[in-house]
Parts: sequence; C-alpha cells; structure tokens
Amino acid sequence: MSIAQALTIAGSDNGGGAGIQADLKTFQELGVYGMTVITAIAAQNTTGVQGVFPITYAGVAQQLDSIGEDFHPHAVKTGMLYSADIIRLVAEKWLHYGWSNLVIDPVMVAKGGAPLLQQEAVHTLVTQLLPHALITSPNVPEAELLTGMSITNMNQREEAARQIVQMGSTYALVKGGHDEGSGMIIDVLYDGEHFHYLENIRVITRHTHGTGCTYSAAITAELAKGSSVMAAVTTARAFIQAAIEDELGIGAGHGPTNHFAYQRRQRGER
Repeated sequence: MSIAQALTIAGSDNGGGAGIQADLKTFQELGVYGMTVITAIAAQNTTGVQGVFPITYAGVAQQLDSIGEDFHPHAVKTGMLYSADIIRLVAEKWLHYGWSNLVIDPVMVAKGGAPLLQQEAVHTLVTQLLPHALITSPNVPEAELLTGMSITNMNQREEAARQIVQMGSTYALVKGGHDEGSGMIIDVLYDGEHFHYLENIRVITRHTHGTGCTYSAAITAELAKGSSVMAAVTTARAFIQAAIEDELGIGAGHGPTNHFAYQRRQRGER
C-alpha cells in the first residue's frame, strides 16, 4: 500500500489550533501521512502568545536529516521558521534531499500581534527559500512584508501576487481574510499568467486561530496526493471554509478552527 506523505517544517502551538498541530490534523483528515520538523515551541493559548522558545540550529538540522534519510515526502510546507539561519538551513536541506512541491506559508505575526519571524529573516526568506516554492500563500499583512508595498484593494493584491511570482515562487496565493470591507472573502491565485479568484462568504466569528496554517496544510496534503495546484487550492479553500463555519467555540480569545468539519460534511454529517 502506497500512501501520500507530507512534511511540515514549523513551530509548535501547544494550544493545538495552529502550527504543526493544525498541520497534522489537516493531513490526517485529508488522508495523508504527516511528518514534522519543529523549529520553535510557542507557549500560547487563544488569548495570545506567552513565549517563543526556538529549537537550536543543530536540533532542526538533525530533524531534517532524520526525515531526509528515511522518508520521502511528496509535498513539504513551511510555517514559522523563526530565524534567517533556519531559513538558510531549510533551503540547503531542500536542495540536498531533492524534495518537491514546496508550500510556503510565510508565518510572521501571530493572530494577537506577536512577531513570529525575526525581522532580518524576511530578506532571507525572499532570496533563499521562496525561489524554490511551488506556491506561497501570504495573507495581506504578510504580503505587505514580503513585497514592501501597501495593500488596500484588489489591484494591489494582484500586484503583490505578481511580485511574489517574480521573486521565484511558481504560484502566489494572496488571501483575503484580512480585507474586512466586504461580505465576501476573495483569495487571489496567480500562476504567472492568469489570476484566479476563490470567493466564499465571510463568517463573522472570533474563532479563526490557525486558519493560515490549516489552509496551507490542506494545499500541501492535496499536492502530496497528486492534485494540480488549482485543484489543491480549491479543496483547501473548501476545507478551511468548513472549519470556520462549524466553529468549536473553544477558548476565551481567538479560538481554533474545526479540523473535523470538512470530512464530516463529505460524509453527510454535521
């Protein structure tokens, strides 16, 4: 029996809503075997981040080698990489092991505003890792940090997507969840030639912790199973929409999304 395998290189969220915990839940729900390389441990809950404790360079390197020497991930996603040194290390190991289907979720700021990527690491991400990406999936604030431009409308979001592709990513997905001027959320996918728009009804809820991690993990899982980028993004968009709509109501702050929801809907359960 051959099973699709996916690797997430990211931080740990002990509250379970984001980071490697969200990634593994998403991989499992979509029928993909998940593996992890942990870059940092965040002490956090739904009210915020209380501390971030980075894993040593040697610790991350050994984890990457442990995966590369024994496993064969069909897709790899990155989340919180924390530092320029770790970003360079991931790029080196990516090339060394010949992995494919890289999904970059450029995690830079937590939902409550705490920084999750050191400032000097942004340039390293753009120049050393992003050129290997099949798809990069920033939200609007992350796209602003990557491109250095202000994004307040759809034309600017499209321009940001163009710039990200010019940086080397094959596809750019600029998500619209932070654009609160509409009853719809419109995500913009750019393939280097054409724009594609994924629209969903905005859900008014505070339970959106981990949406970016979950969205990109679902893309990664679908790519690992052999889906095209467009098909992977379409399924991932439906996955995160269900996860937001069928809220769990956990925690006093920004609660986690419901990773069970998509497959339960597929089975006709609610």
